[in-house]
Amino acid sequence: MVLKGIIAGLAVASFGTAALAKNTVELSRAVFVERHSAGNAVRKLQPAQEFRKGDTVILVVRWTAHNGSAPFTVSSAIPASLQFQQSSKDGQTVSVDGGKNWGKLGTLHKGTGRDKRVASPEDVTHLRWRIPSRLAARGSGQITYSAIVR
Repeated sequence: MVLKGIIAGLAVASFGTAALAKNTVELSRAVFVERHSAGNAVRKLQPAQEFRKGDTVILVVRWTAHNGSAPFTVSSAIPASLQFQQSSKDGQTVSVDGGKNWGKLGTLHKGTGRDKRVASPEDVTHLRWRIPSRLAARGSGQITYSAIVR
């Protein structure tokens, strides 16, 4: 099954907000799908045109900080059709409840009572990265994360 509608949703959901503090931050995104050649010998990243269940998707969030070096936060919603795998930055916080509560993966829980368990990557609904002053002063950067099409 080919999932073309996801791409349109990613355009909106792949980056949520940049919390601004006296400087302007511009966000852009790119979405790639990982493809393998015969025998899985060669891995290629191709601009996403369509997805299939089980595809690995790489999302790139690029930021540009104009006129300042104040720290800021970049947030990204994970579309429900994708299952978060990992991020290029270890310091991100995640939400497993639609952005209501945030923490490190491994410290958040899903369920209640006897069904309560430690949240896993597939439970992640949102990602959030803090860009400190020293990185903001560089003027630009990017964050990548991978997900699997459900």
